[in-house]
Amino acid sequence: MELSLHRLRMLRELHRRGTVTAAAASLHYTASAVSQQLAQLERDVGAKLFERLGRRVQLTELGMVLTEHAEEILRSVERATMALEEAQEGVTARLTAGVWASVASGLLPFALTALAKEHPGIEVRTKELAPEETAGAVRDGALDFSFVIDYSDYPMPWDPALTRVVIAVERLHAAVPRGAVPASTVGLPDLAEHPWILAGPRSHFGRAVRLACQRYGFEPKINHEVGEQATALAMVAAGLGVTLVSDLGLSLRPPGVDIVALTEPPMRTVSIAHRTASARPSLQLVIDAVRAAAAEQGLGAAAPLP
Repeated sequence: MELSLHRLRMLRELHRRGTVTAAAASLHYTASAVSQQLAQLERDVGAKLFERLGRRVQLTELGMVLTEHAEEILRSVERATMALEEAQEGVTARLTAGVWASVASGLLPFALTALAKEHPGIEVRTKELAPEETAGAVRDGALDFSFVIDYSDYPMPWDPALTRVVIAVERLHAAVPRGAVPASTVGLPDLAEHPWILAGPRSHFGRAVRLACQRYGFEPKINHEVGEQATALAMVAAGLGVTLVSDLGLSLRPPGVDIVALTEPPMRTVSIAHRTASARPSLQLVIDAVRAAAAEQGLGAAAPLP
């Protein structure tokens, strides 16, 4: 019997999530692909590992036995990877990171260029996800690390199985149509009468901005609800409303958008999250490169968080 690590990881996610669709979403595969791989795992083992109960899937007794061993096997592989890296004179590794637009465009290119010069054996691949999804993907093993955010008005709930290291501290700025706000600085209440372009209230960013506005006694009048910061800025450039944008998000600004400083700007902290049990040498080198890139842009980082 030959057991595929890839399929064992899928079995573990099936046990955690309860449905093939949820397991597939956590691993960024289609449900059809996961179903096919799990069916192949049953053929590899020669036994029935799960059974369907309506929309949910329940593991059989043999499925539970294999899942328990899968957890240990996958942890052992992670420990072996760490040991091999520590034994090498020059670090060689491939890491997969969860990113979102402003990090991918405003920070990562500088960090990875510097990393390639100093440590050419380290390859970093990226997957763009919503900021709300990245920490969970790290916890579940789909990513080696991810960028995560906390807003001053809306800190992120934290998973004790993950470690986070602060990379940058950003201010939020007002992004307004050209000439719409003649002052060099503005308070959030001064924007209360403008139409807003903002992410939905379930997004971390959308919720944080709404809370910041509520703190000043108003609800933003949201005419356009969009998820992508680049889309929001394009709509600002067209004169359709105002929004907020972070320091790193300024790299996405199109012509026709004025950036106005806020008198008491909401702040956000950008961190790298990784599994506490997976402090690989290559990961630390990546963290160092990203923190250096952030420092060069004037975005100072604090000490590692617990």
